[in-house]
Amino acid sequence: MENQVDLPEYLFRRLAQLGVKSIHGVPGDYNLTVLDYLEPTGLRWVGNANELNAGYAADGYARTKGLSALVTSFGVGELSAINAIGGAYAEKAPVVHIVGTAPRSTQDAGACLHHSLGDGNFRVFADMYKSVTVAQANLTDAKEVPRLVDETLRQCILQSRPVYIEIPSDMVRVKVAAPKGSIDLTVSGYDKLTEDGMVDTLIEKIQNAKRPMILVDGFARRFGIQDNINELVRRTGIPTLTTPFGKSLVDERLPNFHGIYYGLAGSLEHSDWVRSRDLVLHFGPLRSDINTYGFTATTDVDGTVVLEADSITIGTTTNGPAPFRGVCVKSLLGKLVARLDEVKPTTGDPFPANPDDPREILRVLPPAEIGSIVDQYSFWLRMSGFFRPGDIILTETGTSSYGGQSFALPEDTTVMTSSIWLSIGYALAASQGVALAQREMITEGARRSGRTILFEGEGSLQMSAQAISDIIRNKLDMTIFILNNNGYTIERIIHGFYADYNDVQPWRNLEAPSYFGAPQDDPSYRVTTRSARNWGELQTVLADPLIQEGKGLNMVEVFMEMDDAPQSLRKFVEYLTKRNSGGK
Repeated sequence: MENQVDLPEYLFRRLAQLGVKSIHGVPGDYNLTVLDYLEPTGLRWVGNANELNAGYAADGYARTKGLSALVTSFGVGELSAINAIGGAYAEKAPVVHIVGTAPRSTQDAGACLHHSLGDGNFRVFADMYKSVTVAQANLTDAKEVPRLVDETLRQCILQSRPVYIEIPSDMVRVKVAAPKGSIDLTVSGYDKLTEDGMVDTLIEKIQNAKRPMILVDGFARRFGIQDNINELVRRTGIPTLTTPFGKSLVDERLPNFHGIYYGLAGSLEHSDWVRSRDLVLHFGPLRSDINTYGFTATTDVDGTVVLEADSITIGTTTNGPAPFRGVCVKSLLGKLVARLDEVKPTTGDPFPANPDDPREILRVLPPAEIGSIVDQYSFWLRMSGFFRPGDIILTETGTSSYGGQSFALPEDTTVMTSSIWLSIGYALAASQGVALAQREMITEGARRSGRTILFEGEGSLQMSAQAISDIIRNKLDMTIFILNNNGYTIERIIHGFYADYNDVQPWRNLEAPSYFGAPQDDPSYRVTTRSARNWGELQTVLADPLIQEGKGLNMVEVFMEMDDAPQSLRKFVEYLTKRNSGGK
């Protein structure tokens, strides 16, 4: 039996081979025996306070490290997590959701079991998950387990989206063939000749373009091509923009980087310039209303080359876009960069002067008035000076996600935000997964030292506050800026400014560490809380060496005006209000 292992051991060994070190989730009677296999396979149990936060945290871990896993119980547990899995599906985070289910015999008998709907249908929840996962596996046949597990994990990585694996409780100690080798991660239908031909085509297009542009979107991060994109931008000198979702993918110190393409939220001159390009290399697009400012941050379709993980679409044909499949964008871009010496691209007419460029604004921004309340406009700009290379910065849905677009970032800094799912509370719980993944990667030597920094609204915090308990339980390094503007400001601006449904119960937010059991006077895990009601107090907080170091749990509550919001948010709300009322 040397070449056989118990079923959960097979799955967990595969996850460990793929780089997963920690498993998120919540225990339940249907998955308890599965969890017994974590420690023997070298994996660490995170232990979340609830399944929704566990799903959000697994999403953040996956976006940081490339893959994550989540374990819940059947029915109540998996449904608590499905909102997080839906967000991971929408925004392409590769999460493996493992569900402990009832024994096969009771499922086959249609028994009226706890956590079910009582109707004998044990497929109903799995059927729900088919809409938010790209592969599913019900491990009921020992002979099929290795093939099903390997293929499901393969699809999770290649498609960078969640998958769903069921383990009936009576299958836990069933022997299966031990893992052999590694999982084949070759792109399905990969064709080297097609890919090489695409490289030739792109070289020719770059050489012949008179007005080229590069547009980098957030899904490019999932493809593992950030370094090659930056090399392409640097060596060609082609004017480059990102979308809001693509913020931080391009080194903002490069002279040909010109910030975010704002569409209606920017100037008409900028939009006209973008639409006049005869070549746009668009990497990893997300065409949501949020990411395109109401579908106004667009490019000329005929001149746009769209690069996805495994396909390229060049302009249009009489029947619409014609994607070329069977390529691997990471391989393709590596070949393209290697051949850049063959081309001498023109950079075209320069990008128009950009009054919204954070780098330029910071050069002329007057000093803050010490006694004045912190304002949204300059807060996000001034916070740029707090960041350091290696930092991972999360901005919660709402004013934070729009405000974060004004950061001027140092090198090797990551901004993480939601640009289509927009489930408030996501960023707080996701930051736990990010901080854990970052700690592991620093230990492994996979990234330099850096801090995890979160900007969270006080209303959003109430959606997932138990994540603070998860952060403390795992002794994670985290700095949280809580922006207290007395309720749901983004909703107030959209509709019902003074309506009570946009109010939230005032919490004593800085007492959260105590309530959630933070150690007192423990030098191995320091807790620091601060508040700022004006610029003078905030400057004192930011100069505090403890806050700058970012070790332990740091919570800073910043008070702002209820009606204050980033300008880009206000412009987008104008569009949103018109659309929601039936206008265009």
